[in-house]
Amino acid sequence: MDTELDVFDRKILDLVQKDCQLNAEVIAEAVGLSASAVQRRLRRMRQDKTISAEVAVVNPQAVGHTMSFLAGLEIKDNYEALPRIRLWAQTEPAVQQVYYVTGSFDIMMVVVARDVKAYDALAARLMAEVPQVVRMTTHVVIDAMKVGLYVPLE
Repeated sequence: MDTELDVFDRKILDLVQKDCQLNAEVIAEAVGLSASAVQRRLRRMRQDKTISAEVAVVNPQAVGHTMSFLAGLEIKDNYEALPRIRLWAQTEPAVQQVYYVTGSFDIMMVVVARDVKAYDALAARLMAEVPQVVRMTTHVVIDAMKVGLYVPLE
């Protein structure tokens, strides 16, 4: 991702972050370029991973994942544990996000689950597969007041 983004790239990214199904003609009119120029820029930004994915965002409640959890992990032997946690998280579809952080915890995870029992089973799998997890502190989400991955482009 060593490509410099100009004002047109930023305008295009702003639009496709909000709706990745917009066609090139609509984007072109909004940013003041031709549709073919927009297509070239989008292709370049996909190739250089400025645009890392284009996905459908599914409402967890609509598919039965009625609960969300924030889990803070305290780990020992960080450099041994981190690759194991990274690998474990990649295989767990209910784990939406994982961050290696500073502060009270070493790892923060965002998890969706059908219920507390499903979350507890996931936590048990984690503790069994990554013995460096010393403690797992869980916060149950009461209300997801804002959820998104939009990156400001100003």
